[in-house]
Amino acid sequence: MSKNLHLPAIGLGTYNLRGREDGRAVTSAIAVGYRLIDSAFSYENEGIVAEGVARAVDEGHAAREELVVTSKVPGRHFGRDRALWAVEESAARMRPIGPIDLYLIHWPNPAQDLYVDTWRALIEAREQGLVRHIGVSNFLPEHIARLEDESGVLPAVNQIESHPRFPNTEQIAYDASRGILTEAWSPIGRSGELLTDPVVAAVAQAHGVTPAQAVLAWHVARGVTPIPKSSSPQRQAENLAAADVVLTAEEVAALTALGRPDGRLKGQDPAVYEEM
Repeated sequence: MSKNLHLPAIGLGTYNLRGREDGRAVTSAIAVGYRLIDSAFSYENEGIVAEGVARAVDEGHAAREELVVTSKVPGRHFGRDRALWAVEESAARMRPIGPIDLYLIHWPNPAQDLYVDTWRALIEAREQGLVRHIGVSNFLPEHIARLEDESGVLPAVNQIESHPRFPNTEQIAYDASRGILTEAWSPIGRSGELLTDPVVAAVAQAHGVTPAQAVLAWHVARGVTPIPKSSSPQRQAENLAAADVVLTAEEVAALTALGRPDGRLKGQDPAVYEEM
């Protein structure tokens, strides 16, 4: 569970951020106030992320202990031995910043039926001091219940798809009932269509903020930590400022009501998706 782990209101996603300049984007994000940085083995950027974090610490933008740096094990490394190798490899790539603060299983990959063995490997990695906290990503209630039943250990975090087109309200409520913190990936969707919705525009106008800030504030109001991606210092600062936007209960309900039966991003259903 989330004992002793605190997540800031908004974090930085790093999917598709690669190369030296993107490492500097991580540094700039910490400089403007981000304290949660999300990466993954499959993003192929753990070393660049660690470099950006180390630079930010060296430049005095944050103390290392203030930061929560995250990575994830992919499906191709499921099972005890392969998962432990992946954690060790992630730790080697991120060695400049010390132990990884949070390590997740990226997807349950139910057809493989190895996520419990992989979870036990993460428990072992935590006991070895390779990582400080462990969690999951894209896990449904039945997956989490099985982890608890077979290992006795609940995840600290569940990182899931959530945005007004797909609020994922039941999963968020389940996580909260089990003491699990929820993060949201693709928190404003991926097409940009959501940001032109009249309801989003009206909420943004009422608070004098951008549509993206209104949506991020909606996540914060629901007790969810969104992790938007941006390499622009200006956009990073705008996204982070959304944590200070306080929506009314009616505005939160109006944005949640934008959910659609087909709102999940295509091909991203954890019940059937298999990440490699």
